[in-house]
Amino acid sequence: MSEILATQPKKERVKRPDWLKVKVPQGQGYKFVREVVDEHQLHTVCESARCPNIGECWGNRTATFMILGDICTRSCGFCAVITGKPTELDLQEPVKVAESVKLLDLRHAVITSVNRDELSDGGADIFARTIYEIRKANPETTIEVLIPDFMGNWDALDLVLEAKPDILGHNTESVPRLYQLVRPQAQYERTLEVLERAKSKGLLSKTGIMLGLGEENHEVFEVIEDLVKIKCDILTLGQYLQPTKKHLPVTRFVTPQEFLDFKVKGEKMGLRHIESAPLVRSSYHADEQARMDRQ
Repeated sequence: MSEILATQPKKERVKRPDWLKVKVPQGQGYKFVREVVDEHQLHTVCESARCPNIGECWGNRTATFMILGDICTRSCGFCAVITGKPTELDLQEPVKVAESVKLLDLRHAVITSVNRDELSDGGADIFARTIYEIRKANPETTIEVLIPDFMGNWDALDLVLEAKPDILGHNTESVPRLYQLVRPQAQYERTLEVLERAKSKGLLSKTGIMLGLGEENHEVFEVIEDLVKIKCDILTLGQYLQPTKKHLPVTRFVTPQEFLDFKVKGEKMGLRHIESAPLVRSSYHADEQARMDRQ
């Protein structure tokens, strides 16, 4: 990835607009989530991916748990999660997550992970057991998982699908033209197949795209067309924010009105629901989206 980034022309950093300002994390809710996460030695994508909504979400006593450690085997150009050789695999993690969901009294639990391509099943068994443990300890809680592509290992994917999460998410992240730059170890067609297989099992399927990485608007609508064809239910659209100088630069800041236009036009094209705004992330307002299955 470092070689790929080195070939990109250096651009002056675009000044962040006022609509992307967020509050400093604070308050009792934030403090409580901090204590639960620390006590159970858990990872959250809120921290590892430097999510701008951590103050709001933790303040509302919600968090997205990141299982399988905090070191990723992939080197995506946008992601703040550390790339390297993972050393951690906690077989008690499913129970710890389930206990934390209970302590936080979550109506909706979101579970994601790093990529663990060195494991034969990519960590699918841990994902499935986490779903089962949450169900056992929290029968009223809805569960959403944001999974890797398991390198196209469909037997591994079936382990997760058979655990029947309420929502199966797998992010598209960008348009096909930018895949080699944005997520070089992924394949656009494989991403679509993950979502299509989830839908074939009767699950709500969900994906997300970041804007501001160099995509053209027509390319975003072409991706939406592909998602409509595979009957994907939910799409999140948010502004890419460069986590460090070593990551891909922001090519532009998409305005709130443009995000609204993507939502209106995309839903007219046939997507069931689009969550679209500058600070939207994969798990933003996820509990509200989970209720769609009950409508």
